[in-house]
Amino acid sequence: MTGPGRRSSTFTRLLRHGFTDPSAAQRLLDLPDMSSVRSDPVLLDSLGASADPDLALRSLVRLVEAQEPGERRRLLDTLITAKPLRDRLLGVLGASEALGDHLARHPRDWQALVTYEASDLHPGVEEFELCLTGAADPVSLRVAYRRCLLSIAARDVCGTTDVAEAAAELADLATATLRAALAIARSAAPADAAACRLAVIAMGKCGGHELNYVSDVDVIFVAEPADGGVDEGKAVQAATRLASHLMRICSETTVEGTIWPVDANLRPEGRNGPLVRTLSSHLAYYQRWAKTWEFQALLKARPVAGDLILGEEYIEAVAPLVWQAAERENFVPDVQKMRRRVVDNIPVAEVERELKLGPGGLRDVEFAVQLLQLVHGRSDATLHSGSTLEALQALAAGGYVGRADAAQLDDAYRFLRAMEHRIQLYRLRRTHLVPEDEADLRRLGRSLGMRTDPVATLTKEWKRHASVVRRLHEKIFYRPLLDAVAQLAPGEIRLSPKAAVQRLEALGYADPAAALRHLEALTAGVSRKAAIQRTLLPVLLGWFADSADPDAGLLGFRQVSDALGKTPWYLRLLRDEGAAAENLARVLSAGRLAPDLLLRAPEAVAILGDPEGLVPRGRDHLEQEVLAAVGRADTAEAAVTTVRGVRRRELFRTAAADLIGSYGTEDSPAEADPGALVDRVGNAITDLTAATIAGALRAAVREEWGDTLPTRFAVIGMGRFGGHELGYGSDADVLFVHEPREGVDEQEAAQAANTVVTEMRRLLQLPTADPPLLIDADLRPEGKSGPMVRTLASYEAYYRRWSLVWESQALLRAEPMAGDPELAARFVELVDPLRYPAEGLGEDAVREIRRLKARMESERLPRGADPMLHAKLGRGGLSDVEWTVQLFQMNHGWAEPGLRTPRTREALAATHAAGLIDTEHAQILDEAWVLATRVRNAVMLVRGRAGDTFPSDGRELAAVGRYLGYGPGHVGDMLDDYRRITRRARAVMEELFYGA
Repeated sequence: MTGPGRRSSTFTRLLRHGFTDPSAAQRLLDLPDMSSVRSDPVLLDSLGASADPDLALRSLVRLVEAQEPGERRRLLDTLITAKPLRDRLLGVLGASEALGDHLARHPRDWQALVTYEASDLHPGVEEFELCLTGAADPVSLRVAYRRCLLSIAARDVCGTTDVAEAAAELADLATATLRAALAIARSAAPADAAACRLAVIAMGKCGGHELNYVSDVDVIFVAEPADGGVDEGKAVQAATRLASHLMRICSETTVEGTIWPVDANLRPEGRNGPLVRTLSSHLAYYQRWAKTWEFQALLKARPVAGDLILGEEYIEAVAPLVWQAAERENFVPDVQKMRRRVVDNIPVAEVERELKLGPGGLRDVEFAVQLLQLVHGRSDATLHSGSTLEALQALAAGGYVGRADAAQLDDAYRFLRAMEHRIQLYRLRRTHLVPEDEADLRRLGRSLGMRTDPVATLTKEWKRHASVVRRLHEKIFYRPLLDAVAQLAPGEIRLSPKAAVQRLEALGYADPAAALRHLEALTAGVSRKAAIQRTLLPVLLGWFADSADPDAGLLGFRQVSDALGKTPWYLRLLRDEGAAAENLARVLSAGRLAPDLLLRAPEAVAILGDPEGLVPRGRDHLEQEVLAAVGRADTAEAAVTTVRGVRRRELFRTAAADLIGSYGTEDSPAEADPGALVDRVGNAITDLTAATIAGALRAAVREEWGDTLPTRFAVIGMGRFGGHELGYGSDADVLFVHEPREGVDEQEAAQAANTVVTEMRRLLQLPTADPPLLIDADLRPEGKSGPMVRTLASYEAYYRRWSLVWESQALLRAEPMAGDPELAARFVELVDPLRYPAEGLGEDAVREIRRLKARMESERLPRGADPMLHAKLGRGGLSDVEWTVQLFQMNHGWAEPGLRTPRTREALAATHAAGLIDTEHAQILDEAWVLATRVRNAVMLVRGRAGDTFPSDGRELAAVGRYLGYGPGHVGDMLDDYRRITRRARAVMEELFYGA
């Protein structure tokens, strides 16, 4: 029995050696089987040096108890006297519960760790094949495999091998295992074995000599008929049976568990294609159908089992195709698709714990290296390596990646792979998630040599390395491009001009020579400005390359930098305000409109760095600024020049917010609700247009009459202006109404009103650097034949006597926008009975509206336009939705107050709320209207001029797609979705509007 003093002393010693449950550890040491070693300081020191001393001791006791009685003393004596065994065995038992379980089931396997010969330190495929000799069935193969794995893990946890060597050993063990499994399959079907030549090509991490402890082993099978005139089809069938059996031998679960899944999904056509193909069949597929990612996968292809001569023939045949992949027509959009981070399928709660796919994870390094191999390996054979770290070293040696960047990435990749190895080793389960449990994190940190506060140290180091990867994984594409145009110190290696052009082409630049000139101009010299540009550009180039038009982004950035380069705040803003640089890159590369607006007054770039800068200004705020500017100006022209400058700035603010909300940034995702984006743009541009007209009205009045016009005057918004639905290219539809002031002659008042209208329109269209605002009054009574401006009494007389149903329909959008508010309110009061007639429309009026709509469809669609893709007049487009909603407004607005709104979406929602249409129909119409509106906005943003149809130019069409949320290469999906959504809307419209 242990006395209290001894217990206290042992308890303290166990705590000091890293045990977290000293009481349980002491009970284990007090077992009779452990009596000979319980007080041995060597044993306690070695247990304390393991990743998890408690786990190591528990597993050791289980191993001792599993020995034959005569073997227990031998194991413990060897353990105490042989330091190599002690370090290896206890190191494994403290790091891997699963291997402890294996040793308890196979207690003699500890002897595999006793030998310490030179060949044992770095075994290769031959040594592993020797270890697997005698494994004649799946069960014995699993036991032998685990015995080999035990030795790999022992060298790994003891530091005999580094992480790259351990990964290579795991790949060599996988090679030996595939060969053994194929031998079992061949012996089970000798006729099949005799009928074919079958080669097993390792892919992925196994092919790259960088396998994990637990990973799918990716393979491709190639077969040819055996010599002797065997029919090719029968040979392929025989090979397929052998390959299938091989996969089952490795993958199926037996009493000894499984080895690993053999995954053949990287083969041509994936799981839909045949498991085995001939060499010619493989080549035919790769030459005609293969996608870029398939050539990327082939970077790691390596023959490992079966007919190795056939395997080498396969590698020699596909290699030229791999290194020509960067010259393929779709390489750039394919690369853009692959470069967009694939974290969508990772549960949100797991993204930050993902070592492989999360931000700053292993996949970032692997993808960056593989892409640079594809781009530059076509002219540099030193890059032809399947190993990530070897390829990274070759890229640095060739000047394709900066040496310092490569060294940091190498260090980070090794650390992250070591974490991944230790996480998987614990239970031999396939996972890439960093554990959350404190005990798991403690064991993980200690297994990596962190003994003082292992949890905090591990977390800090992990985050540091992930941050390095996040920062560098895109930067390494671009920094060497700057070195290519810079003055380097003697002896430093740079990208050749040819290599720089190749890289820019691969990143989507249509004119790489011009791009290099821009880079040279931006970074020339030794000034502080050039130094900041060299810091900014690697990141900016990545954002430009993520757009549909990288050339335009870089050109725009050079133009803005040339204009603002001497101002002290510009580069400081981009460097220090995290969002400003990315926002600028997104805006400059998304199309023509926003850069054109910015380049007319580049100082507006400050908007992009202000946290509130992208929030639209309200009408009151804008009117206050505009009217104050008019009051300070000496002439009407000077006043409206200032007003139009405000309009240009606010158009840029709106466009920038729209683009950034549509694209998203690294820190904030894209706006999930496209309707919210549409409403924001429509409200912002409508408020801006109203304020601009108010400013022009004040300027025109002040120039001629001072503060008071002889007649009261109001501007009524119509069409999209009245509906708060203006787009970037919209004119302002208006009606002008006036009423002579008391004592003023009607003719004098009319002349004054007409003079004001003429002057307003002139001022807003003067040729200046700012975009004009076109005012369209064609919806007035009598159209172009009628007077431009009428008195309220004249409107009343006309509408009472001559008004047509289409004019009543147009008045649904009437909304006061500028001028005398009391007069405008009386105008609205006048037209309400026309647009919301009591008891609704009569049958004749409904029939007339339907006739007008049908006529418009047949006559107004531009010649040659595709009616399925015209956003305004096409089937299911804006016109279909708006006329449907407006018919409900005119029929039911008198009884349903919610329908009395000039806004289409509000009226549609009110129609649904009133029970006039069902939920599905309302959603279909709303989705189509929002989409068509966004298409029109996108066309204006991309092309810089208004349009109702998708652009025909491929790059412009791709830019529209990016704005609408479609990634590179998905233009076809965008057009298909548009047709589908608008087709459904047309069906609803025909039912609700035409009564079909």
